[in-house]
Amino acid sequence: MDLSVIASASTSLHMGDALQSVAVSMMKKTMESVEVSSAQMIQSLQQAVPASVSGHLLDTYA
Repeated sequence: MDLSVIASASTSLHMGDALQSVAVSMMKKTMESVEVSSAQMIQSLQQAVPASVSGHLLDTYA
């Protein structure tokens, strides 16, 4: 077997591993960003509802 073929195959496998690691890292950062923005949205929604109304139904057609 030619050494250049072996080297090429090895490089291709390592490049695939590197690309997969980058994709996983980017997905993790995206999920963390969504988690933070979701928490902020929930917090802002909780602050938007007055304390006297919590636990009661709001009339959305008024």
